[in-house]
Amino acid sequence: MHMLEQWLGSVNRFVWGPPLLILLVGTGIIFTFRLGLLQVIRLPLALKLVFKAKNEGEGDVTSFGALATALAATIGTGNIVGVATAIKIGGPGALFWMWMAAFFGMATKYAEGLLAVKFRKIDDNGQISGGPMYYIEKGLGIKFKPLAVFFAVSGVLVALFGVGTFPQINAIVSSAQSSLGIPVVVTAGVVTLLTALVTIGGLKSISHVTTKVVPVMAIIYLIASSIVLIVFADQIPHALSLILHGAFNATAAGGGFLGATVMMAIRNGIARGVFSNESGLGSAPIAAAAAKVKWPAEQGLVSMTGTFFDTIIICSLTGLTLIITGVWNGSTDGAEMTQAAFDAAMPYGSIILMFCLILFAFTTILGWNYYGERCMEYLFGVKSILPYRIVFIVLIGLGAFIKLELIWQLSDIVNGLMALPNLVALLGLSGVVVTETRLYLKHMKTHKK
Repeated sequence: MHMLEQWLGSVNRFVWGPPLLILLVGTGIIFTFRLGLLQVIRLPLALKLVFKAKNEGEGDVTSFGALATALAATIGTGNIVGVATAIKIGGPGALFWMWMAAFFGMATKYAEGLLAVKFRKIDDNGQISGGPMYYIEKGLGIKFKPLAVFFAVSGVLVALFGVGTFPQINAIVSSAQSSLGIPVVVTAGVVTLLTALVTIGGLKSISHVTTKVVPVMAIIYLIASSIVLIVFADQIPHALSLILHGAFNATAAGGGFLGATVMMAIRNGIARGVFSNESGLGSAPIAAAAAKVKWPAEQGLVSMTGTFFDTIIICSLTGLTLIITGVWNGSTDGAEMTQAAFDAAMPYGSIILMFCLILFAFTTILGWNYYGERCMEYLFGVKSILPYRIVFIVLIGLGAFIKLELIWQLSDIVNGLMALPNLVALLGLSGVVVTETRLYLKHMKTHKK
């Protein structure tokens, strides 16, 4: 068992090594130049569309509903624990490289959202299905179907045994127990029941919940983080200096911190950034496909804001609170590190963070439930949806009592492997993305006249 764990650890480090990270960021760079810095020039329009999209096309939910579902899966424990881990290992400079990954990742996320709508289809239940498995098969051609199947299988495995279940339910029950003393079995029962009530209703039910919960949890975290920034406002210039200096220079060791090379800052910043915003992994376009939009590029713009909200705003807030309070250089790690930063600025800071962590984790469960469902539908048809939902709910209940590092290692590996077929499709269909973008912008220009 120990040898297997070591082997999986080695495979995991290989999968998430420099080649995949370079491919992920490189794809974003290619789209950034081919689309003419669209993530900068069209960001005001994208933010406007988040709340004012016309929702005229075919689809199951509004553009905002699709974005909220994607954000539900994206904004998770990685925004708190992942950022803390990146800065702990890579130093403050890791936050700079997290920003870089997000900047180019916005262009990738735009392409994913566009292609998801362009190549979506209606399943036998009359619901929209879309995502990488469809734009691989329909866009690249039927000969690439094995790649599409590979993606879908990976998506189901991640949803059932990885990001969608065990890490999230474990984060919820452990936070509730350590902060409020609530027994694990009680928390597990409540979360399992809530998951069942929401997910059995499908995407419309999930979207109904996420459109309410995601904005609330983001605002609570925004306010709490802002309080930390205000209390330690005098430290912000020094923090920014540490971030920029650490991005290109080795960070000196101190306290519980081991010291970081520039490569550690780059690797951890990019890796944790990609883990957090999921740009290029192919998960978010599954939700984007269901949006009621006429123009694929319109949903691409809305999808692009997901990376902006997740990393540029939420991860930045987490990173800055860790640096300005000085806890990044202490002996704590992970969620405890962020708790220490919140406690340093306000009473009951750790309780507030616990509440945010639980909401982040629960909404991630909902979002990944839908991702896995659509992958199952692609592989086995609509008859597999209900059995999948039942298995998912059961695993949520069991996951609170399971601590299997081997499964988490395996899920990380499969999560990384999801990106490979998706990136092949994105690069192969980049011409389609450019053409659709030009058509939409021409339409917008004509419409204004």
